[in-house]
Amino acid sequence: MPKLPVVSGKQVVKALQKSGFVIVSQKGSHIKLRRQLADRTETVIVPNHKSIKPGTLRNGILKPINLSVADLIKLLK
Repeated sequence: MPKLPVVSGKQVVKALQKSGFVIVSQKGSHIKLRRQLADRTETVIVPNHKSIKPGTLRNGILKPINLSVADLIKLLK
């Protein structure tokens, strides 16, 4: 498994937009993104911080939308 990168909230939002997510709303420093799949809707909230903590990135953002670390790294490029 590749090492989890240190990324900002803006970088994560850009990467998720490449995979079909759309910004729905923002409240304070938290951005809500949503994408519609054939059988379900996925929603994720990304903190717009300078660096996102590894636990937040892995468990709060990537895990609920079934996105691997390798996939995130590909989307960041």
